[in-house]
Amino acid sequence: MRGWWQEIADLALPADCAGCGRPGGALCERCRGALRGSGARRVEPSPVPPGLPVVHAAVDYVDEARAVLLAHKERGALRLARPLGEALAGAVRAACPGPGSGSGPGPEPGSGPGAGSRRWAGAGLDRVSGVRPGTGWGACAGARPRGGPLLLVPVPSARRAVGARGHDPARRIALAAAGVLRGGGRSARVPAVLRQRRRVSDQSGLDARQRRANVTGALGVVPGSGRLLAAGPVVLVDDLMTTGASLAEAARAVTAAGGLVIGAAVVAAPLMGINRN
Repeated sequence: MRGWWQEIADLALPADCAGCGRPGGALCERCRGALRGSGARRVEPSPVPPGLPVVHAAVDYVDEARAVLLAHKERGALRLARPLGEALAGAVRAACPGPGSGSGPGPEPGSGPGAGSRRWAGAGLDRVSGVRPGTGWGACAGARPRGGPLLLVPVPSARRAVGARGHDPARRIALAAAGVLRGGGRSARVPAVLRQRRRVSDQSGLDARQRRANVTGALGVVPGSGRLLAAGPVVLVDDLMTTGASLAEAARAVTAAGGLVIGAAVVAAPLMGINRN
């Protein structure tokens, strides 16, 4: 009930900018520009949870970007899904460059002499390239071993959280991002394949180790999802990455079901405890 009512209210009622609070619309041009940022970058939490794919974030989780994400997520400002989706689409493009983009995997955050080329447990991904050993970056660049569209798989919110908010923020932003990608000529879908298998505690206030323990084994796939995941390579998506525990768990669940996880993309990542490149 709350979801459709909020959409009507968003259209009918005047709104101040969700980013800076100035009157004149749901999002002013300055704050829209802040969401676009200077280009998506690789981000890596410290410590890195086992199985975490290479993650790209559109912007830092500060100031206007933080205010906009909270307004969409907690206050139901649903009109913000489109600009947030545009930001997420930029991170997806960075995670998985399309044909003719002229881009590829950049250097790894925190890499250097002695860093090694560790393999990622669980997701089976090469830590340097962000894709499974043997598949190559062509999985992104058009020579996809499975063909088909790019699958944006959002990390699912808890059912009680969706009920309280009236919508699933990550899925709504993912749908908007897929629309942006399709508008640019990139085939993309958002299959509803992940679900929570058990209840998890509120992640707020938990450190990295506690968050990892909280979500380990918590996600699974919806029955029959194997066929959907076989349609193309998977980029895991979320609105925010903090410790990376949820994305690592999502990678484990998708990989266990036969999906090919080639990276992850988020709208934002916090400044503290995150390596950037």
